[in-house]
Amino acid sequence: MKIGVKVGDIMTREFISVKPETSLLDCARKMIKKRIGSLILEEKGELRGILTERDIIWAMTKQSKTDLNKIEARAIVPKKFITIKPSADLYEALQKMKKSKYRWLPVTINKKVIGFLTLNDILRIEPSLFDIASELLQIREEEDKRKRMKSGDKFKEGLCEECGNYGIIYSIDNRLICDSCRDSM
Repeated sequence: MKIGVKVGDIMTREFISVKPETSLLDCARKMIKKRIGSLILEEKGELRGILTERDIIWAMTKQSKTDLNKIEARAIVPKKFITIKPSADLYEALQKMKKSKYRWLPVTINKKVIGFLTLNDILRIEPSLFDIASELLQIREEEDKRKRMKSGDKFKEGLCEECGNYGIIYSIDNRLICDSCRDSM
């Protein structure tokens, strides 16, 4: 199913990028300042990876907060990433997102980053693709639920006794707590 709109027509041309050796703390500050959820790591115009909020949060759970100034972005970004060409159709981009389970794609020509495409960019231009996009998000959510079920933890939905947020909670030490509070224990 072709839509007729090319990736290059709607991609963000003025994306925010950093060098791979930038510290996670500096990356987080840049994301907050620019109000964005991901940064492109590029060196001499070539794509080296994508750093997301999720990557930084993961690093924060594994390292102390003071170490964020010492850890380079390249140390935690996924080594494999999917790209797309600007001549590709939006439907193809959405299918790549669905298959890779990412909500963004760097747009490249000969390994040079020329833009950035997000799920929001696609939905802003072509709202009729919402059903396919929501499938992508639902699949990811269902996979996360299955992983939690396999881990053997007993969980249900409700209010966390620690932070008061509503969501999936676990019974740990006779207390009902959410993922975040469980991880911080």
